[in-house]
Amino acid sequence: MTPGFDLILKSGRVFDGGDRPSKIAHVGIRDGAVVTISETPLDERGARVIDATDKWVMPGFVDTHTHYDAELVASPGLTESVRHGVTTVLTGSCSLSMVHGDALDSADLFSRVEALPYQPVLDILETQKRWHDARGWAQRLEQSALGPNVASMLGHSDVRAYVMGLDRATTPGERPSKDELDRMAALLHDALDAGFLGLSTMTNPWDKLAGSRYRSRSLPSTYATWGEYGVFHRVLRERGRILQSAPNLNTKVNILAFYFASAPWLWRKTLKTSLISAADPKASPWLAKLFSGIFHWFNRLLGADLTWQAVPGPFEIYADGIDLVVFEEFGAGAAAMHLADEVERNELLRSEAYRRRFRADFEKKFSPRIWHRDFHDAEIVGCPDPEVVGKSVGQVADERGLDACDVFLDLVVEHGKAFRWKTVLANHRPDVLAKMLSQPDVHIAFADSGAHLRNMAFYNFPLRFLKKVKDAADAGTAFMSLERAVHKLTGELADWYGIDAGALREGHRADIAIIDPEGLDESLEAYHEADMPEMGIKRMVRRNDGAVQATVIGGRVAFETGRFSEDYGSTRYGRFLRAHTENREPLPRPTQELAVSA
Repeated sequence: MTPGFDLILKSGRVFDGGDRPSKIAHVGIRDGAVVTISETPLDERGARVIDATDKWVMPGFVDTHTHYDAELVASPGLTESVRHGVTTVLTGSCSLSMVHGDALDSADLFSRVEALPYQPVLDILETQKRWHDARGWAQRLEQSALGPNVASMLGHSDVRAYVMGLDRATTPGERPSKDELDRMAALLHDALDAGFLGLSTMTNPWDKLAGSRYRSRSLPSTYATWGEYGVFHRVLRERGRILQSAPNLNTKVNILAFYFASAPWLWRKTLKTSLISAADPKASPWLAKLFSGIFHWFNRLLGADLTWQAVPGPFEIYADGIDLVVFEEFGAGAAAMHLADEVERNELLRSEAYRRRFRADFEKKFSPRIWHRDFHDAEIVGCPDPEVVGKSVGQVADERGLDACDVFLDLVVEHGKAFRWKTVLANHRPDVLAKMLSQPDVHIAFADSGAHLRNMAFYNFPLRFLKKVKDAADAGTAFMSLERAVHKLTGELADWYGIDAGALREGHRADIAIIDPEGLDESLEAYHEADMPEMGIKRMVRRNDGAVQATVIGGRVAFETGRFSEDYGSTRYGRFLRAHTENREPLPRPTQELAVSA
């Protein structure tokens, strides 16, 4: 007698994550895998049944840009992603991983650039870090009560600091010896042998170290020459793995170098490369044209395989006082960020000499930037002085007859982190954003999940993307089919990165999100704060539990109707995903001609 099912998802509109049109069907799951997808009802005896009528049943979402490394150690359930239908995350981004370095080095590398509280990160690692290589990290994950599946990149800053020492690795002019380069290459090979997807590097010098030893030095990876990067590029080509990086935002010229590095020449293989980030920035609106088609032709002309990561909605950021990474863009801002002590920092901010420098740096017309630097586009959302809440910093300055930079610094000195404000850096033009997101070499990613805990909340980025696509279809201005949208959030990412995820087909592991399209409403944008005891702060989040009916990981219901399963966080749901271990056939990409109805 054929065994029954452990779980049945009944009567939902099923998307496979690939090229097949969606259809109303019943999904039967047994022993963690999808056994059948049937248009006729299934035998429900002995099975747990979830009624998915009028819901969308699709592969669990894939988040390919996170900084969950420390949170995975402290709280591996990663509930803020899983509640939004994410079933697979990728760690080790932006040259940062916690694989080789000790607790102190790892805290110094991560905390400032990713806006994580320094002492909690250090405490977590000092009490729990017992691994010092790639296999140890993989083993740690496999022994944890993982919520989602986890794949990893190896961070170049981590490896460079481990081999050279953090001091030498962040000293201008210091170069690794041949033996040190060979050792770093060997560690990369070891990581790839352990199933890591590739290497992440960083060429943008704005990202700085925390701690007291080498504070405000740039990340180790930024001190490498292109020749040093080339050593690792050769390893990645040889092994068929991936480079993830970011261009130098001061010059932007090395974007071309990344394209040439990705391209095959004579006998050389293509280097799959993922860069951050495609955007329509207010500071440089002309850049959107590059991401909306021109860069695609670079790939075609050179035969390269370079993709850009993009957030599928307005790039809105919040800040407590002056603690925001965009202030690293200019000298006066970086000088303030360098001072961790609030009393010392306030003394600097009161200085008239400093204020003159701040205004001059802030107002430079042609300095490199990702921030528009318009205080009239900076809304105050929290402050002990209720008279300024709801106004822009520029509006307050106009009312007081003062310079906006002076008013901003006054508010920081007077109220510190209780002065909270927000602005939108990019992706403010919906039509431009839609065109950019439709490009075949733009990935829906760059959520930065697990980082910038008080600044950004893109954990629900897949839902916001589905809403954008659905709203356009409902309005008769569809720019993408729902099948294509699901593919971009699931199968496209899994296939490109070479991991066993992103598919809802018979024989595949049952990692599934059930979405209620009626829940894809304006509440997706609603601001909330959630306690994060492992970091000792409140995390900025956007939550709408009405959009995700259920998240299934490994055939088990992890989250349903706003609640996690009783054993979630104490038993393992996900697993460590190794590169190319399953070798499943890539899902064919859906065409734009598929139905665009919602």
